[in-house]
This record gives sequence, C-alpha cells and structure tokens, in this order.
Amino acid sequence: MGLLGRLFQRLWRILDGLRKVLHLALLLFLFAIVWAAARHPLPLVPARAALVVRPEGRLVEQLTGSPFDRSLGLLTGDHEPETLVRDVVESIHVAAKDGRILALVLDPSQMSGAGLTKLRAIADAVQEFKKSGKKVLAYSRYASQEQYYLMAQADEAFLEPTGAVGVIGFAAYGLYFRDALDKLGVEVNVFRVGTHKSFTEPYTRQDMSPEDREQTQGWLTPLWQAYAIGVETARKLPAGSVDAYVAEAVPALKAADGDAGRLAEERRLVDGRKTTLEFERLLVGLVGEDHTTHSFNAIGHAEYLAAARPEAALTRHPAGEVAVLVAAGNIVDGERPAGEIGGDSFAEIVRGARYDDDVKAVVIRVDSGGGSMLASEVIRQEIAALKAAGKPVVASFSSVAASGGYYIAMDADEIWATPTTITGSIGVFGLVPTFEKTLAKLGVASDGVATSKLAGAMNLERSLPAEEKELLQTGVAHAYRDFVGRVASARHKTLAEIEQIAEGRVWIAPDAVRFGLVDHLGDLDAAVLAAAKRAKLAPGKYEVTFREKELTWRERLLRELRAEGELAVRGLGLAPTPPAAAAVARAVGAFQRQLRAVAAFNDPRHLYSYCGCGLD
Repeated sequence: MGLLGRLFQRLWRILDGLRKVLHLALLLFLFAIVWAAARHPLPLVPARAALVVRPEGRLVEQLTGSPFDRSLGLLTGDHEPETLVRDVVESIHVAAKDGRILALVLDPSQMSGAGLTKLRAIADAVQEFKKSGKKVLAYSRYASQEQYYLMAQADEAFLEPTGAVGVIGFAAYGLYFRDALDKLGVEVNVFRVGTHKSFTEPYTRQDMSPEDREQTQGWLTPLWQAYAIGVETARKLPAGSVDAYVAEAVPALKAADGDAGRLAEERRLVDGRKTTLEFERLLVGLVGEDHTTHSFNAIGHAEYLAAARPEAALTRHPAGEVAVLVAAGNIVDGERPAGEIGGDSFAEIVRGARYDDDVKAVVIRVDSGGGSMLASEVIRQEIAALKAAGKPVVASFSSVAASGGYYIAMDADEIWATPTTITGSIGVFGLVPTFEKTLAKLGVASDGVATSKLAGAMNLERSLPAEEKELLQTGVAHAYRDFVGRVASARHKTLAEIEQIAEGRVWIAPDAVRFGLVDHLGDLDAAVLAAAKRAKLAPGKYEVTFREKELTWRERLLRELRAEGELAVRGLGLAPTPPAAAAVARAVGAFQRQLRAVAAFNDPRHLYSYCGCGLD
C-alpha cells in the first residue's frame, strides 16, 4: 500500500473513531435525561396550592427548532428559552375549576419578550380566573414594560422594595446599513412594488422613509393606547394615568428622591413593596407551607399541565376534532422545523388534516411576517384544497399576520384577528446583493464567457446586468398583481378596492376589519368556536388539537425526554433577570432574528412578501 493509501486509511480511522465518540456522547446524553426523568416522576398536585405562572424567555405560538435541538439547548444553555402561550392559558383555565388550586401567582421576571396580542391572551385568561373567586397575586423584583402588563392583571401586585416599573412607551427603531454597505463595496439590488413596502429600506437608506414613518406611527400609536387602556382597566386607574406616568417620569422620580419603587406605589401601579420572604409568607397564609422548601405550596404551570392533562383526557368523548395548525415564523421554501414555516412541510400538515376523517374543521393560527412567495403559494394552494374538500377553514391571527402571513390565510372562510394584530403589507420585493466592488477592494476580479447575457447573471461576485434587473423587476411586478388579484378574489372585493389599501401598507386589525381584509375581532378561542359552528359540532362535543409535522419515533422520544428533563431541572424560585442584561440580550436577539430572516430567504425566483413589522 502506498503512502497516499496509508494516509487515507489513517484519516478514515480517525474519522471513524470520532464518529464512535460522538455516538457515545449522544447515548450518554440520552441516558442522563432518562435518569433525570426517572428520578423526577410526573408531579402530583398538592391538596392546597398556588399555581405559579412564570413564563421563561419569549412568549411564542410555537417552539422553535427540532425536539433534539431544544433538548440539547436545555442542558447547554445555547437555546433561547421560549414559553408556549397556549400552555400558560390552558393551565390558568384548568386551574380556575380545580379545587386544589386556591390562588394564582404571576411571576413575569423571567419573560424576555412578547407581543401585546400574546400578553393579552394571558391577561384574558387571568381575568376569567378571577371569576372563580380565587386570589391572583403578582410579584417581581423589577418589571419591564411587558412584564408589568401581566403584573397589572393581578388583584394585588407587589414590587421588591428596591425595584422599579419600567413603563416607558412603545418605539419602533431599526438599523440602516446603506453607508456601511457602500464602504464595504456591497451593491444591494432592490426590486419592489408598493410605496410602503419598507423591508428593503435598511439596505438602501440611512433613515426611515416618510411612507414607513407614517404607517409605523399608524399602528404603533393604537398598540400603545391598547397597552395603556389594558393596564388602567386592570388596575382601576383613571384614564390617562399610564401616559402621565411616562410623561412625568423625570420630575416625578426626582420628587420621590430617586426611589422608583416608591414612585410606582404612589402612582398605584403596584399595591405595595415586599421582600421575597414577605411575599412568600403572604402566600403561606393563603395556601399553606411546603415543609420541604419552607415556602408556600406551589406548582408551576408546566408541571401542573403535565399532571392535569392526563386527568382531563379521561373525561373526553369527542365527536370530532377542530385541528389548529400553527404557522409561526418566516415562510421559506422546502422543509423546515418548528418555528419556521416551510412551504413543503406546512403544506404536508394541511394535507394531513384534509385526509384525516377525525378532523371536521381547521383553524390556521398565523404568527408570521411572511417570506418566500413561492412557499406562500404552495401553502395557499393546499389550504384552498382543504376548503374545497368541504372542511371549514378559519384563520386566526396572532401578533403579526402580514405579507406572506396574510397571503396563506386569505382564502379562509373567515379571518379573525385580535385588536392588536398587525396585518396587511400586501406588497412584493426582490433583494439581491452583489460583491464585485467588495472583491475589487481585495484585488479580486471575476471574468469569463457565457452563451447569453443572462447566463451567469446571478453570480453574486459580478454586478447584475441591466437585462437581469429588468427581468427581476418584471417578475416582482407580476407577483404583486397576482397578490392583489388573489386578495380581491378571496375577499370578494374589486381590484380597485384592494389596490387602495395595498402598496405594502401595514394595518392594525381594526382598520383591516374596516377595509375588509379581516372579518372579525377575536382571539383564538373565538376562531375555534367559529370553525366548530361551521362544522356543526355541538359545544363540548369536539376536541381541539394542535397539529405539527409528524415526528419520527426518535423525535417523539426526545420530545418526551425533554418534557421530563424540564420537570427535573426547573425550580419554583422567584429569581430575577437583571434589567440591563435582559435589555442587551433582547436587543442582540432582535438583531440576530433580523439577520436570520434575510439569511433564510431561499425563494428560487428571489420574490418575497415579507414584513419585518410589529414589536415581537
């Protein structure tokens, strides 16, 4: 055997050894979770306890990534924590009827991000819980604006003596890169239709365009008004109290000798200030003492659901299903894990509901700013086929259902949105960066031959020829006309009516109802009820299921192990998140999501209907 052969043989042995080590590491990882799960069986609900709702990370409609990624991230800390809104809402609804749960505790200290629509869903569940006559208490050492919205829903809200309430108003700022791209020699070719289609502006401008400024103010102001009214209603404050708290922040804090907690108490944003120990003793008086932790008897919402769901399943006798299909994240071509909407993978879920005889109606739950036009059309066609098969289809919009997010839902029998949903953005763009000038700065050039002016035109190391630019702009214009025409047909409007509200304009849901883009204002429960009525399902005689892409047996195992592992590692302490660290982490996370959105664009025609709008 020659030297080269021996070299490859040795390389193969090294790679094979590495493979075995990685397999062993994976097995040890799985055994570690199984061991943890075995040591921590499913929890029992105490005879007297408080349900502790402590969302971790971002509130989402769908968890991001594969079960394996989430399981690994849980142990390594590399995965940004997420909490399913529907899990929180379900736990509160079930607890309201559970005689073992005597109180509800809201602890938002670990929540890092949420759209107002998602916060409102939890707030509505809390208000419904209050009708049971049980006490609702809230506590935090520091409350950000989003965290405080949940605190405000309690009967009594307490702040750590040195804490603060960070209510400051809403803002929508973005980063603009034109000058930086010019310095780097990156040429960004933008093709768009829609005077207000603003997603590409950060790559072509150094500031917000007048059109985008106008439309953003148009939805930002109603969102802030909804936030303020929600707090004032829950806290029984006079109208204008929240705006006054923000406007008078500087002189008011000076008058309070810089004591932010005192200011929050004086303005009745909280009922008082207590240390963690004092708050725990208050709960002990309500629900009793846990003699193991010497705190109050408590069970977290995730642990409570793990115990309550099997109990509830024993009493179910459904005559059919209303299947909720969650479309959350950016819309991209092909197959994608949860947290993104793959054109092929989501179409497969819709098709599965179409051929499942147990599914009598479908609700498409959308939380997306859109993405690939091709993937959106693949999904729309499958939803149209579902509707043609005779199964009612109702769309339910979460925080954002704009651009492609609206496109995939427009053929539904009914469209529901919450008053704080951002929608519309009917427009199309293409975005193609080229790096000829960048390479020239490094002394690198591209040259060669082709059989036509278009051959090799999309090589990003060369500037786009005029013919290719014209081709792309023509395709964008056609896609826009097609989008507008399909909306007009689906919504039973004329082209002229849709053109007046299109052009990429972003709308708040009440305006969308006025224009006919949305049928009704209401939450997910209202949409489910509407779907059940269309399917002629009697109340209480159907089951609501949330369907995702069918998992392999390995993924199902990992999902179960992850659930058990979470029960093993979660505590019920009221640990704070440092405000500065949370703010930095959120800013970095938002920037990373913006970059990921662009990096994930994979439409083969380079045509996108995407809206980077909203506060979530």
